[in-house]
Amino acid sequence: MTNKSATHDGLCAAPDCSDCDAFLGTRYGTVSANRADIFYRECGAPDAPAILLLHGYPSSSRMFEPLFPLLNGRFRLIAPDYPGFGMSSAPSPDQFEYSFDNLAATMLAFTDALDLREYALYVQDYGGPIGMRLAMAQPDKVKALVVQNAVVHEEGLSPAWAKRRAFWADRAAHEADLVAGLTSVAAGMARHIGGRDHPQRYDPDLWMDEIKQLQRPGQAAIQMALAYDYRRNLDSYPRWQAWLRDRQLPTLVTWGRHDPIFTVEGAWAFRRELPSAEVHILDAGHFALNDLAMEIANCMCNFLSPVMPNGSAAERLLQGARPS
Repeated sequence: MTNKSATHDGLCAAPDCSDCDAFLGTRYGTVSANRADIFYRECGAPDAPAILLLHGYPSSSRMFEPLFPLLNGRFRLIAPDYPGFGMSSAPSPDQFEYSFDNLAATMLAFTDALDLREYALYVQDYGGPIGMRLAMAQPDKVKALVVQNAVVHEEGLSPAWAKRRAFWADRAAHEADLVAGLTSVAAGMARHIGGRDHPQRYDPDLWMDEIKQLQRPGQAAIQMALAYDYRRNLDSYPRWQAWLRDRQLPTLVTWGRHDPIFTVEGAWAFRRELPSAEVHILDAGHFALNDLAMEIANCMCNFLSPVMPNGSAAERLLQGARPS
């Protein structure tokens, strides 16, 4: 498998995805799962190999829009919003447990509601700990893993996590500072731009829309509950690592090197458990799809096509064959 180091800008040598033109446009839906109303975006043929896309903080399924036109000729893409995010319902913490265990349980119920019998997982940020729980709960359904700036190793946590660790140690003393940072324009810009030297290339709506979401009533309580529960993910890292080592799930890692939150060391660490993991270090930030959607789509096409062959009616039409 091809592996790109930081010195090569992570550009994937891949065939043009021009044959991945839209077979079906994006569809939108809402289903009930674990006592929450889960909004989702979907594209691609219903019988194409499925990829479940799990978003990060403080984003939503909208972050995957750049991938949809690039991959929906070969795959069925399904991107849900977690409870409390995007267009999904946001019950208060006294009505819904905002923990990573419960978000994973909700996504498990979501896959059941859509009758997903096998799929690849694409995980970013919060999608990492949610996706690991999901994969371990459904090992026979999850056929491959695509990791994009999501950690399961402590060395992947940058020095920026010092404030979060202080919050975990003394929630009462540090919660007000963390709440104030939720709607910080500077923090929002840093998540998207990182240390890049061309901020003029980034649409401010990327972070301003997130800030508007975080300003909605009840959001502070929801996000603080999840921020505090995140500490349990670190406790789970050894268990997740052992599962990956035992399972040897086919894994593609695409990682934006300019991420101020998760370090490049977190990308290479996957090789300890998964020596055959395909790793690409990209000239991108935390939300790498903002920068290099085509490169990531090409990597995914190359990596997933042999793992999840496409025998859908859509693919046969694209290849000029007559549907059976």
